[in-house]
Amino acid sequence: MTDWSGYLTLIAGGALMTAQLTLYGSALALVAAFAAGLARLSRFFAVRALATVYIEFFRGTSIFVQLFWVYFVLPFAGITLSPLAAGVLTLGLNVGAYGAEVVRGAVLSVPKDQLEATVALNLTRFQRMRHVILPQALPLMLPTFGNNAIELLKATAVVSLISLPDMTFQAQVVRAQTGNTLLPFVTILVLYYAMAMAIGGGVRLLERRATRGLDGVR
Repeated sequence: MTDWSGYLTLIAGGALMTAQLTLYGSALALVAAFAAGLARLSRFFAVRALATVYIEFFRGTSIFVQLFWVYFVLPFAGITLSPLAAGVLTLGLNVGAYGAEVVRGAVLSVPKDQLEATVALNLTRFQRMRHVILPQALPLMLPTFGNNAIELLKATAVVSLISLPDMTFQAQVVRAQTGNTLLPFVTILVLYYAMAMAIGGGVRLLERRATRGLDGVR
């Protein structure tokens, strides 16, 4: 690379990797959040305890340490992950632990008379959750889910520690090769901001659609 266009192309490749991490990590976080959040409401003590251990562990330890354990320690147990898989797993489980409490709180906030009505209609627990509780709880979850997704986007920078070429890693490469700190880090600053705005706009659109016809939930 002999000019800045080449270096910017390098950062653009890192932006694509960051977008992949954010997308895959958010999908895993969403699954983990609903699984653990609903498990916290289970009738069975063992299920509630397991979900609580997961949530408290990932909320109570550093994401840096979690990433190092997933990438460097798990191979000693015979589990070797690629840098991308390790990054997605760590980010998804970490953010999912925070999302789990969002799910639990939103479900508990649905008025009790709604639950009583589902019992009176003899709906199964799955039917109650699928058709009555979650449609009312989801609009309450979305704003915080949006914040969590943006936090996950910013947390993707930690994967540079395991040499995954995300935006932060590529900006550091450009700085090392050119001696210029301002341009690469201003560039990724703008890119992070643009991605965060895109996530925020998408979540607001989902929120408007989810609250359509649910007056008083917004």
